Amino acid sequence: MPRVVVVSPPFLSHAQPLSVLAGALRERGAEVHFACAPAFEHLARREGTGFVPLSVTRNANTGVAEATRQDAREAERLREFLDATREGAVAALLAQARHRRADMLADPEGVLDALRTTDRRLRPDWYVVDQLSYPVTLALHCLDLPYATFCPGHPSYVLSGPDTWFGLPYAWPDALRPDGDALEELSGAVRANDEAFTALFAAFAREHAPSRPAPGRAFALSSPHAVVHAYPELPWLPTPPEGTVRLFTGHMAAPAPELDPQWQARLKGLRDVAARVVLVALGTFLSARDDVLRTVVEGVLAGLPDTAVVVAAGERTRALADLAGDRAVVVPSVPQQALLEHVDAMVHHGGGNSFTECLRAGVPALLLPFSSDQFSVAYDAQRSGAGVVRDPNTLSPEDVPTALQTLWATAGPRLPGLSASVRGRGPGWAAGELLATMGRRMGGS
Repeated sequence: MPRVVVVSPPFLSHAQPLSVLAGALRERGAEVHFACAPAFEHLARREGTGFVPLSVTRNANTGVAEATRQDAREAERLREFLDATREGAVAALLAQARHRRADMLADPEGVLDALRTTDRRLRPDWYVVDQLSYPVTLALHCLDLPYATFCPGHPSYVLSGPDTWFGLPYAWPDALRPDGDALEELSGAVRANDEAFTALFAAFAREHAPSRPAPGRAFALSSPHAVVHAYPELPWLPTPPEGTVRLFTGHMAAPAPELDPQWQARLKGLRDVAARVVLVALGTFLSARDDVLRTVVEGVLAGLPDTAVVVAAGERTRALADLAGDRAVVVPSVPQQALLEHVDAMVHHGGGNSFTECLRAGVPALLLPFSSDQFSVAYDAQRSGAGVVRDPNTLSPEDVPTALQTLWATAGPRLPGLSASVRGRGPGWAAGELLATMGRRMGGS
């Protein structure tokens, strides 16, 4: 029985799918420990795995970013990021580039020591680590411990060549193409980050593991054995480097649960007055953009009289309470995977989890990307026919009905086939393939 430690950063959108993978590995015979910040221990308990308290960054998000207890500097950086999203795509990406050191390499020595201690205590056969947990990957490299990489977002997070850059979308959807000057500024910032992080990684490795090979480009550092992508294998994605097994799982969500009686009653009430229901959720960070949530809801209520909405408003629920009524439910959070089995469309921010969960459920989506890999995901949704894309900062209430009507008219032909391919894989398939791959790699090493 192999022993596996799955290491996650303290962000719900990462910890949730990683814990599902941990549970799937356990179901296939592995002894699994889930390592994350203490606030996420319940995910390990839910999946029946062991738990190792391990914090790999000072930042955190336990479900709604604004409601998560942060130190003053982290809270300030969150506000800076949200303010930047109001200025547009490039401003948001530039803010993320400025924050990257504190986000991704806050305490590499502490992480190295914690992993060394964990390895001595548990003696796992190998690890699974989130691609964005760079201090963990660096520590595993320095300790010469076998690991697989889990890529939670767009596959381009694992760089495919020397001309690809972390923080620069591999493609832009039509609605959000920056001009040349803005792109040049962003390209300069991400290249500078690449050089700075690579130098930091090299210096850290020289100090702590002088006999190990240099880690190379920091943002390209990932497992030489296997990369698990929580994403469908779309034919136009960048070609990854050869030599590493790439497992495109389609999605990394647990089986969709049944709705509880309260939500069944809410949906029945909406269906009594509307032919269609739209789910609106902008993710754990971006629910703070209540201006965009308001625009979407007002647009639906005014322009689509046969349509109702369910809105995940996070900490902005009270600010949007005036929108609630017979055709609108406004709540802090929603059982997204369960609701997707019962709605006619979703409006989301282009997060990888939302994109793949919509694909699994066969639900078309209106994407409003703000930051990170959301522009790349939005491009894929647009090209695949699974969604339409609009700029959240220029969207007006009058635009919303037109966008949703376009979505319903155009998403039909290709979405069922893509949905079937996504449902055909998932966590169980990924766990089986990963165990087989690591068994072959470790057996031959």
